[in-house]
Amino acid sequence: MTLPSKKAPTIGLVEVPALGLYDEEGHNWTALYRRNTLLSKQVLMADLQAGGFDAQLVNLKDGDCREPFGEVTWKGMNLTKAYVGRRIFDVDPDAYDAWGVTVNYTQERQVTCMTIAHLASKGKPVVVGGSDAIAEPEHYLKAGATAIVTDKSGAANWPIFDDVVGTLPREKLTGVLFADGRSYPNRTKAMSPDEWALPSVDVAQQCLGQEYSEEPFIEDLVPIGSVYPDIGCDRKCDFCQTPTYTSGYRRMSPETTLKWIARQKEAGAKCTVMGSDQFLGRVLFPEGREEVLKITKGAREIGMPLLWPNGLELRKATLGRGRNYDHTDLSPDEELIEALWGWDGKVGGFLGYIPAERPVFGRESYAKLLPWRQHCEMMRAIVRVGLPVIVYGFIIGFPDDNHDSLLRLEEAILELHQQLREINPDLEFQVASYSISPIPGTPQGENIRKSGLLRFDDPSIVGGLWTPCCDTHHLSYEEISEWQFRLAQIGKAESKLINYHGGLTKLSTAS
Repeated sequence: MTLPSKKAPTIGLVEVPALGLYDEEGHNWTALYRRNTLLSKQVLMADLQAGGFDAQLVNLKDGDCREPFGEVTWKGMNLTKAYVGRRIFDVDPDAYDAWGVTVNYTQERQVTCMTIAHLASKGKPVVVGGSDAIAEPEHYLKAGATAIVTDKSGAANWPIFDDVVGTLPREKLTGVLFADGRSYPNRTKAMSPDEWALPSVDVAQQCLGQEYSEEPFIEDLVPIGSVYPDIGCDRKCDFCQTPTYTSGYRRMSPETTLKWIARQKEAGAKCTVMGSDQFLGRVLFPEGREEVLKITKGAREIGMPLLWPNGLELRKATLGRGRNYDHTDLSPDEELIEALWGWDGKVGGFLGYIPAERPVFGRESYAKLLPWRQHCEMMRAIVRVGLPVIVYGFIIGFPDDNHDSLLRLEEAILELHQQLREINPDLEFQVASYSISPIPGTPQGENIRKSGLLRFDDPSIVGGLWTPCCDTHHLSYEEISEWQFRLAQIGKAESKLINYHGGLTKLSTAS
């Protein structure tokens, strides 16, 4: 059912400016993502347009304005907070019948609240969604939000915007919290990604990216498309927000996924980010492994290289499919590995984020991880199939971390890196050593706040992966920061020129 053929209500879907933390020398201490793909906006804009709304993108990251709005002291430095992009106050609050704003990360909180306050200043309704708003809605309601969407599956979108623009609702309100205290629980059966509307070519074009994780990407792979082939996770890791906003795991069919990938190509994308919560969660279902093979084979046939920023849990790429049984077969599934990470110089998997987390020490919180020996075996198998770029991510700053444990971690990664380069001397190996953060709504976040080790309450620091906010029982947060820089140097000496389609193009290392 769609809206009557009256003038469609207009909705401005706002991508808020990026946050920068600048020291006195002008160095930025945040990951300043401004030209990345707009994954969630593509899904939301397509869905609302399918519902008969005139939904338009308002991208406030698209600009070079730097507006200071505060200061914070960290590591003995006075850091200036600034938002970067388009100037918030140049937006006309009366430009649309309603506004939609998304905020997933705590570090975006202050900039988002400034944006909400301005958009709400003329009385137009502002609907806010995203993980941080779900976890701590009070900040956004205080800023002037009309309602917080608590259902990230998409089921709440049409009813809430029908309500705030005064249109007769087609469905009952679901998954939303109002500023006046009204609250409607998520519907029993969440929406499946298979039900999401396919974006138009125009929408997909508007959401293309020019960078990957802040770094300029090689010219032959720009612009970058994006597809979200699943939502939710079968795991309930204590550090992750995903279980707090989803119930279970839901996935796109191979047929729908390939339609989305093809649409990115129609829009001009040269590669596609598969922004998944847990792409390999599908291997737990009958025929799920075949779905992975169909999707990756289909992407190759379309001629679309894939980037995997998340969602590829190594344990699920074993013959035992990631099940945590005592006698599970942890041998690499060679066919699955070739399908996901294989690269022939033109198509396949070009970049993979490997969720190593803490592969040697501090594994207790991470039931999904492989034992170190099997982890290394899996990494070698991935490199053998040709994956050119690995982003190797893990977390440091756990309460028991000390110099000795981090030295042993460094030695283990150095040894693994050397083994991988013996297989492929041209491998681009980027280390992402994130600092632990008390993510709102997670058990780990609550434990950190109760531990007495948290040193900051400023969201611009607490929400940053590159601005440690916690001491350990043995190290200060300043020392954790120094370890981040030290570990991030692994692999940087081998930064190189990658031969892609016969042309040499510099690939920047992540920082």
